[in-house]
Amino acid sequence: MGTWDTGPFDNDTAADFANALDDAEPEARESLIRGVLIRTIDATGYLTEAEEAVAAAALIAAQCPGAEPVDMSYGPETPMPIFPSDLRALADEALARIASDEDGPASNWVDPADWKQWRGMLTHLRAVLAPPPPSIALFDVQP
Repeated sequence: MGTWDTGPFDNDTAADFANALDDAEPEARESLIRGVLIRTIDATGYLTEAEEAVAAAALIAAQCPGAEPVDMSYGPETPMPIFPSDLRALADEALARIASDEDGPASNWVDPADWKQWRGMLTHLRAVLAPPPPSIALFDVQP
């Protein structure tokens, strides 16, 4: 894996995924993203599409309320469709699977500082993807 930084598109595989999204018809982009997330969640053994799943999760997180834009230097150049809300849960589950895989992308970092920064990026994405807690109206207190 050619990696040059710790962002979601800062490796060859994720950059290639961004190119595939650019080359896909607009209506096919959601399916590409959904597919890579589901395959990562369901994978047994080595997570072959972990880098793509992180990139897909970043694209979904970028559309969540209060999200910061993702540095898209190597990301897709074409606008993404508005993703359905169910992709948030899939993205979070895929990221949880990636973060817990000791033999996967987490083991590729030589510099511990880079590993910590990458893990922090995953944690931040998961926090953005988490649905807001349901608001429960409490009883009205009157003086």
